Amino acid sequence: MERQDRYYQTYLNILKEELVAAMGCTEPIAIAYGAAKAREVLGAVPHKVVLEVSSNIIKNVKSVVVPNTDGLKGIEAATAAGIIAGRSDKILEVIAEVCQAEKQQIKTYLSETDIEVKLADSQIIFDIMITMFHQDSYVKLRIADYHTHIVHIEKNGEIIFGTGDLDAGISSLTDRKLLSVSKIIEFADSVRIEDVKELLDKQIEYNSAIARAGMEGNYGANVGRVLLKTYGNDVKIRAKAMAAAGSDARMSGCELPVIINSGSGNQGMTASLPVIEYAAELQSGEEKLYRALVVSNLITLHLKTGIGRLSAFCGVICAGCGSGAGIAYLHGGGYDEIAHTIVNAAAIVSGIVCDGAKPSCAGKIAAAVDAGILGYLMYKEGQQFRGGDGIVAKGIENTIANIGYLGKVGMKETDKEIINIMLNQCSS
Repeated sequence: MERQDRYYQTYLNILKEELVAAMGCTEPIAIAYGAAKAREVLGAVPHKVVLEVSSNIIKNVKSVVVPNTDGLKGIEAATAAGIIAGRSDKILEVIAEVCQAEKQQIKTYLSETDIEVKLADSQIIFDIMITMFHQDSYVKLRIADYHTHIVHIEKNGEIIFGTGDLDAGISSLTDRKLLSVSKIIEFADSVRIEDVKELLDKQIEYNSAIARAGMEGNYGANVGRVLLKTYGNDVKIRAKAMAAAGSDARMSGCELPVIINSGSGNQGMTASLPVIEYAAELQSGEEKLYRALVVSNLITLHLKTGIGRLSAFCGVICAGCGSGAGIAYLHGGGYDEIAHTIVNAAAIVSGIVCDGAKPSCAGKIAAAVDAGILGYLMYKEGQQFRGGDGIVAKGIENTIANIGYLGKVGMKETDKEIINIMLNQCSS
């Protein structure tokens, strides 16, 4: 694939859009980002804030620790952190630099301020509307479709920014329709390392650092440490444990950034850390690792595109398939090995649901990575799941399309019931 080829440029742009740094779970961070931006436009600390958010935002913010808040959780905490200490120019690292005095100010502001949270009357899966009031002034800001996509800013009745089209969020990103397994492998084989080195060096550095922190600290349920202590130190275990440990730390407020994938730090860690671990074990060398990470990241994005940013379908399943594909690539695998690895892995774990961001995500990551590894080992042993087996279809792209449909359309009602349970609204 030549550098001027449109596939080459498209895939490179997708990686640049997606592999960005974030501190903390990206849904509460999106709220903090919006709150910081709205406060800057308002020009003052508001005495009242009203948030209208879609149900999936509630699901993904309810149980996760907001970093740099001394353990606070929830939408109100994320809002207060953004207002008091947020720097909107840092985007998804908006509350990465918070001093101890500001942490206390966040707590004080949270206890003294009227911050009202409502379920948005919206059909948009990812929707955050923030209205702030100070004396006779107000600012209204809306983020839709994905974490940093501000679509509307209004101050005192004057619209000062707006796209006018809330459906423009996805189309404002580089077209994902050009993604395919065969072209991803072709791109990985031919990409100039200098075009991806800076991106992937950060992914390796940041995600490895938070995984080590998860192993060394006491975070969540310590899934990563449990795996190593009870299962042994084989590379298959280390690959799962490192990815899980990164999530252990991140879901419980570790103040280290990660490089995300598909808008998710958990997916970014799952797509990268197992590949990094296998590359070290196999002594693959730097260039092979970079190319394998290109495979893993783009396969993850390809699977996740059809599902959307938020769903009842657990996103780390896509990343587990991606890491399995990257591991297959490290072993010298080409299209056949990678395609069958993806199909096998997806067939095993495609039923895992997303019930919000919280410590148990680490366990789901371990299961997803295990499926990715097993998917590859099955193919090596001449075993595979075939078209007609459940959601598996003949042809890798048809199977990926089925996964997208299942996650986006088929699991809509499941998503509603998960949210009902989480909000204690279950009729039973």
